[in-house]
Amino acid sequence: MTDIATLVAERRERAGKGTARSVRRKGYVPGVVYGGKAEPTLISMDIRAVVRESAREGFMARLYELDIAGAKERVLPRDVQYDPVTDWPVHVDFLRVAAGTRIRIGIPVHFVDEGESPGIKRGGVVNVVRHEIESYVPVDNIPPYVSVSLKGLDIGDSIHIRAIALPEGMRPVIQDRDFTIASIAPPTTAEVETPAAAAATAEAAPAAGAAAAPAAAPGGKA
Repeated sequence: MTDIATLVAERRERAGKGTARSVRRKGYVPGVVYGGKAEPTLISMDIRAVVRESAREGFMARLYELDIAGAKERVLPRDVQYDPVTDWPVHVDFLRVAAGTRIRIGIPVHFVDEGESPGIKRGGVVNVVRHEIESYVPVDNIPPYVSVSLKGLDIGDSIHIRAIALPEGMRPVIQDRDFTIASIAPPTTAEVETPAAAAATAEAAPAAGAAAAPAAAPGGKA
């Protein structure tokens, strides 16, 4: 059973840019709750709560109970818009969900057993192809993440979706191919010249040129 956290919101009577700006000046984020068989509900939420929750891993896959002036609705976050300058949230959307339904959602991927990967021990790096797996899951049993073991993987090896034990009730949206989740890539190294090394090279160049020049013969003839 999915743990359901509670968020508190206030009902917002009017829409519009002017109202939204007024809400933000008071330290709140305007938003909307939509879906189901009910009309959309305009809300506002404490910006601190929105910042805290949206920073959590898997926020968009987290089920919440939204308390709107005492009326409670089960919701999923669908979108958070941010100010391009301040990076503070300026709007948030929630989708109503009914118990017993299945939803399409991205489930985060966690990689484990790095210490038991021969490829990583030899300097290889994990090349993550999918940070989350788009799947259909029961709304009452949304897995917080999918655990992917790297045990035994060497450089050049890949791990595919069909090799992973998925949580109960989870079905990937892509069913017609065994898509890649991650691979172990060879180590990449790049030679970086430090400022000190560059200066030493520049000083050595004139000296090397002088040493290579032929000595002048007596009388000024080479």
